[in-house]
Amino acid sequence: MAMDAVRLEQRHGKARVRVGRVWREANGRHRFVEWSVSISLLSDCLPAYTHGDNSDIVATDTMKNTVYVKAKECKQPLSVEDFAIVLGKHFTSFYQQVTAAIINVIEKPWERIHINGQPHEHGFKLGSEKHTTEVIVRKSGALQVVSGVEGLAVLKTTQSGFEGFVRDNFTILPETRERMLATEVTASWRYPFETLSSVPAKEFYFQERYMDVKKVLIETFFGPAKGGVYSPSVQSTLYHMAKAVLARFPDVSSVKLKMPNLHFLPVNLSSKDNPVIVKFEDDVYLPTDEPHGSIEATLTRIQSKM
Repeated sequence: MAMDAVRLEQRHGKARVRVGRVWREANGRHRFVEWSVSISLLSDCLPAYTHGDNSDIVATDTMKNTVYVKAKECKQPLSVEDFAIVLGKHFTSFYQQVTAAIINVIEKPWERIHINGQPHEHGFKLGSEKHTTEVIVRKSGALQVVSGVEGLAVLKTTQSGFEGFVRDNFTILPETRERMLATEVTASWRYPFETLSSVPAKEFYFQERYMDVKKVLIETFFGPAKGGVYSPSVQSTLYHMAKAVLARFPDVSSVKLKMPNLHFLPVNLSSKDNPVIVKFEDDVYLPTDEPHGSIEATLTRIQSKM
């Protein structure tokens, strides 16, 4: 909206609404999730900004309460993507002035524990990486779904090197074909679904795809259990991980990866009087993540126009 030579673009919402949900099955088995939900609404409420008229504002406290109500109404376990779609459909259909809803959900990795090899009915432990999603629902029914994983920490103690890079007066990093490679992967992938009606009806579709994509990322990073696969750079490994996901899953249209290079620096102890106190032999390292290399890229499937 242009006015007095300025343009106002606005949205409002509620961030980090935390909710835990338990589903109790007839066989005594419980399912549990913990979500952090953030909501952002695009709506026709400009008078609230320009004239102090709040008559079209959806209170952020109402948004928070809606999360709990909708979680209650979900009688069966569901993925973060499906829950985000539920919320987005509600806000865009229930409120006339809301034109689009952007829903972000982060799921904490509570995992069922096993006692003496048996899955516990109601016991869980906290894992590491988190399942994420961003869903955009528009009043027209248009849809965008992005899933992801955060905090996927992976490390291999060999089969990594870094050679042939630019050298100048400030370069002191030695070239090597033998180093440790560690990173904390943040990945996101976009689905091709463009309308609410195009989302697969298969139960747990998004949850299964999340597990599948994560499996491919991990397997590509490490390579075969015996021997592994050589990584000439984080960039090369990142590219092959993203490419493997696109090759495996036709229902993924793009993959974005962020892979900071978490360094394990070789420890060589020496002094003026004793040049070699401890000599590094690919065995003792100093772990450090500050500063760290920052590598990220997006690989997008190009659709043929033929």
